[in-house]
Amino acid sequence: MINLAINWNPSPILIDFGAIAIRYYSLMFVFAFLIGIYIEKKVYKKDGVNVDLVDSLFVYVALAVLLGARLGEVFFYSWDYYKNHLMEILIPIQFKPFKIIGFSGLASHGAALAVIISVYLFRRLKLRDKSYLWILDRVVLAVPIGGAFVRLGNLMNSEIVGKYTGSNTGFIFQRLGETEPRYPTQIFEAIGYVLVFFVLWFVYWKTNKKQKEGYLFGLFMMLLWAVRFIVEFWKEPQDGENLLAVLNKGQILSIPFILIGAFFVLRHQFKKA
Repeated sequence: MINLAINWNPSPILIDFGAIAIRYYSLMFVFAFLIGIYIEKKVYKKDGVNVDLVDSLFVYVALAVLLGARLGEVFFYSWDYYKNHLMEILIPIQFKPFKIIGFSGLASHGAALAVIISVYLFRRLKLRDKSYLWILDRVVLAVPIGGAFVRLGNLMNSEIVGKYTGSNTGFIFQRLGETEPRYPTQIFEAIGYVLVFFVLWFVYWKTNKKQKEGYLFGLFMMLLWAVRFIVEFWKEPQDGENLLAVLNKGQILSIPFILIGAFFVLRHQFKKA
């Protein structure tokens, strides 16, 4: 029988300076934000809005993503650890032994909530002549590509791994000391997010749906969190167990986002009725 498994054991560090290291995961965030800025400037130019505002917008969004994702990881998944290491929640330092470790623990559900709040603040302070939903509709056009890059960073870290395939195909995460193949769910999720991006991009450029405020935001919420929900079936639960014996915590947290998205997609139909 042909062995189709991939022995996966890359170093998560691109350049190591000792106490400080440049990690692939961090670079993926940089790429995500740079591409996001490019996409948003293209969209703002299309809509006749000052593209210089995009730089301010992404300061708000970047801070929100990092803070929200970090707090989401702490409170949704890792409180048992961080309740005894409070200083490490917002300071990327391990104190015993002392080491700069960065923020490898980030949760997308927390990031999503924080971005929604940050866009509200941006609108109040920087772009009051556009509605809150108008801004959200444009922000979400860039998010799926960013999410895809982050999942590739997870792959380089050999984290958020899939379940064992039970076959001779998959990724063997050797850095975790494993010898059996797992599903490369980081790649599954990244591909799903890229597909979501192309759907949103098509709807924005080729249809009049962008005139319906909240529609693009709703479509994004439905599609992106549906991808997350589906991929979770092949993913090892991050909290170590399934809830209700069927769904894991990532799926439970995704359901409200999907429902919110469905509301915004369908609300114009409700108005017509």
